[in-house]
Amino acid sequence: MEVITIDSQAYKELMAKVNMIAKFVTAIESKTEEQPEDGWVDSYEVCTFLKISTRTLQRLRVGGVINYSRIRGKSFYRISELQRLLQDNIIRRSEEHIQDLIKNYQLHAEKRRIIKTYK
Repeated sequence: MEVITIDSQAYKELMAKVNMIAKFVTAIESKTEEQPEDGWVDSYEVCTFLKISTRTLQRLRVGGVINYSRIRGKSFYRISELQRLLQDNIIRRSEEHIQDLIKNYQLHAEKRRIIKTYK
């Protein structure tokens, strides 16, 4: 093990910079929390909260009605895209369904953030 000694003033300056970076990262994370429309949800969550079948969701994808991204064979959808479908009456559900989806997304995001802080 190697021991490194530094001047206390240099240590204080280093810690001030680290704290400033931590505050910046926290501020950026809080800005992304305020915009859940930018979040991504998977097919299972879409089907569960909007109460549509997987086949209906597949028809929307194949028909080019809904934009999505595929990562490792799994489809993900932007919440803003789902809101557009509701506004255009492509999917006929109440606003409560999309709000439940947003709440669920925020809960999962908070859990992921907590897990990352403990790693």
